[in-house]
Amino acid sequence: MKFWVDGGLVDAGSAAVTVLDHGFTVGDGVFETLKVVSDPAEGPVPFALDRHVARLQRSAEGMGIDGLDPMQARAAMLAVCAANPELAGGGRVRLTLTSGPGPLGSDRSPGGPTLVVVGSAAAGWPTSTALALSPWPRNERSPLTGLKSTSYAENVLALARAKSHGAGEALLANLAGDVCEGTGSNTFFVFDGTVTTPPLSSGCLAGITRELVLEWCAAAGVATEERRVGIDEITLADEVFITSSTRDVHPVHTTYDDAGTPLWTGNERPMTTQVATIFAAREKEQWNP
Repeated sequence: MKFWVDGGLVDAGSAAVTVLDHGFTVGDGVFETLKVVSDPAEGPVPFALDRHVARLQRSAEGMGIDGLDPMQARAAMLAVCAANPELAGGGRVRLTLTSGPGPLGSDRSPGGPTLVVVGSAAAGWPTSTALALSPWPRNERSPLTGLKSTSYAENVLALARAKSHGAGEALLANLAGDVCEGTGSNTFFVFDGTVTTPPLSSGCLAGITRELVLEWCAAAGVATEERRVGIDEITLADEVFITSSTRDVHPVHTTYDDAGTPLWTGNERPMTTQVATIFAAREKEQWNP
């Protein structure tokens, strides 16, 4: 495969950045992960490219990382897709932007950023998944709230604990005791026919798939709502599903508490199926909605 490193394509085996890069030493970077789809006219392309680039720019600005060229970021992801046709219809690309080489501490150097795009085949997801509530809350007042930062250690720990309970994703509350998000997904609940998801004020990431689900459901006449969802409301949900750029709309069959005891189970998913059908149909209409 070929990857993009600071201005051009290189063989995957020789793709490298300095060990002094601030993204490596202190996690000082932002990123985007996009699934690759196949367009009849364009070939393999990253889905919802412009929305992801716009969010990357917001994250970079929020982190104070200067020097991002949105057009270069866009071109780099398209180049990696074009150079690796095996990614079509099942792969993913990840763009990582760091503040560049820096000292062995929190200070930054004045040099330019590092831009890397890599690709990989995407492992398939199971038909449905389980969530496990994390004992560690998301800080909705953190300076990283809403930014897709490479500082992912909290997510790594939360996901590992969730998997120890037999779940495929963690569910994080915020400091207010409301549902926030997963480690790499947004969470949706169905209450009395209304598709409900926590608002961005909960501290969750502004997921691209989340955004499209809300837009496309509204256009299809499906009732949607963004509101605070208390942890105690989970047991009242008719259905639960999560969304992400690689999962699309992914049904949830069980939600566990932080000790691994089931809080909620459900196998009937009429609304989830409807939402997934709407998403799949709209996705086929255009690769860059």
